[in-house]
Amino acid sequence: MRVLVTGGYGFFGAWIVRELLADGHQPVLFDLEHNPRRLEIVLSGEQISALPFVQGDVCTHDAVLNACKDQQIDGIIHLAGLQVPTCRARPLDGARVNVTGTLEVLEAARILGESISRVVLASSAAVFGPPGIYPAGPLSEDVRNVPGTHYGWFKLCNEGNARVYGTDHGVKTVALRPWTVYGPGRDVGMTSEPTKAVKCLALGRPYKISYGGIQDLQYAQDVARVFVRCLTGPWKGPNAYNLRGAVVDIAEFHRVLCTVDPRAAELISHGTSQLQIAPDLCDAALQRDYGPLPPTPLADGLAATLKIFRDLLANGQLDTSDLG
Repeated sequence: MRVLVTGGYGFFGAWIVRELLADGHQPVLFDLEHNPRRLEIVLSGEQISALPFVQGDVCTHDAVLNACKDQQIDGIIHLAGLQVPTCRARPLDGARVNVTGTLEVLEAARILGESISRVVLASSAAVFGPPGIYPAGPLSEDVRNVPGTHYGWFKLCNEGNARVYGTDHGVKTVALRPWTVYGPGRDVGMTSEPTKAVKCLALGRPYKISYGGIQDLQYAQDVARVFVRCLTGPWKGPNAYNLRGAVVDIAEFHRVLCTVDPRAAELISHGTSQLQIAPDLCDAALQRDYGPLPPTPLADGLAATLKIFRDLLANGQLDTSDLG
């Protein structure tokens, strides 16, 4: 399958491209500019040089459509978007990229009809409101969505528009709701701090995660596998699915990190404030429709992340520009 990956040079994009290649598919990268720095973390130079690339902006009318036509695309994984801090600072830009850009992707799929087998959209756990408004225990997709950010509302809008394109035009979509995704290459966004903490541990530098409380930590390779499975597995309808990894508080994250490398006890610290997104989400629907998709244990994911960072450091390739 030839798969257009919008935002293909981003963090999610790099890991998803890796997973697509491992499964024998041909990813085609669509992004604003050629910048393979995150791909270099997970792919060889030979693999990167062989990847087709289309330079474009998802907001430009017909840019995605033309890329799909020119590259003979069979399916789309749509990742391009602006993160929480940017959407907060520049909500008009956030709406243009996150909502209008997604509509351009859906419109391309509508026009191309059955030649596009499916569109998998990156939604977010940010579509949920703060934990205090929900009952205790894992939450299904059926609970009320009351996002606390522009970003969350944009993602919820995208989920709704995807459903309408399915009802009105037969476009097959799946929307996925990651929470805190960690792993090498995660260098921007509100929940990038656990990954930055591991990078600082590799460097032997102190780092304080600015918040505390409970969150759902999901290893990048696991999330990439979910995206590819939802693109290629038997379609179960235009659903939005929760993802689930290790639901722990940041104190437990720190404890596990200390078992991976005891130096974390002195180098890594954290705050206490809870992020205002419900952290305990149920992935039973995803596992039923596209599973089994077992998560990587937190200790194993952190150990793998630390090893990659250390290998990059030893080779003089570890980018520290995200650390300030």
